[in-house]
Amino acid sequence: MLSDPTGSWTPVVLSADLPPGTVVPARTPAGPIALWRSASGRPSASADRCPHRGMRLSHGFVRGETLSCIYHGWSYGQAGNCLRIPAHPGLAPPETIRVATHPVEEVGGVLWVGVGEPATQPPQLAGLVPLRSLQARAGVAAIEAAAGAKADADGLLETTQGSQKIHLLLACQERDETLIHVLLEGEGSVAERVAASRAVEALRRKAEALEMERDAP
Repeated sequence: MLSDPTGSWTPVVLSADLPPGTVVPARTPAGPIALWRSASGRPSASADRCPHRGMRLSHGFVRGETLSCIYHGWSYGQAGNCLRIPAHPGLAPPETIRVATHPVEEVGGVLWVGVGEPATQPPQLAGLVPLRSLQARAGVAAIEAAAGAKADADGLLETTQGSQKIHLLLACQERDETLIHVLLEGEGSVAERVAASRAVEALRRKAEALEMERDAP
């Protein structure tokens, strides 16, 4: 996670995992969000709660340039304002009906969500190509121990597994949970990508075992 005095950026999902017209749940230090991409391809991040009845917006659906709640169909724009209430089609929703939103930056094939007002931009990840994401039931310290390397201030960790250099972009989810985005130096061959994926899965298992040892009485 990239932090500065006024806010922070969290890498929440790979661009390839959020095609146009979809919404997914994600977590940030500010709490759960609904991350969605409009039909035109613009990504947005909304608080994961409809102000009407509290239903999770990540269970909803994207229609055009709006995100709609699956419960009663209330629709919200990318700025968080309510645009449509199906039960009252002639009503212009008041500006007071809104969901909180967060800034989103798409950099190097990764979607970053801002908390607060970050004064800097997310890292460019020059030359790195996203491969996949996976969840680990282990904290950052356990992953660093398993990899034999330390993450930098941007959350990037460089490790060599076998003969292959792999970069991990870490996002702390809870005390003992971490979202791992796997990045390679260039596209790589199919065999290299499969080998890297398997290597990171093995690293995850090692980190989870270390976390369990640490928590054992």
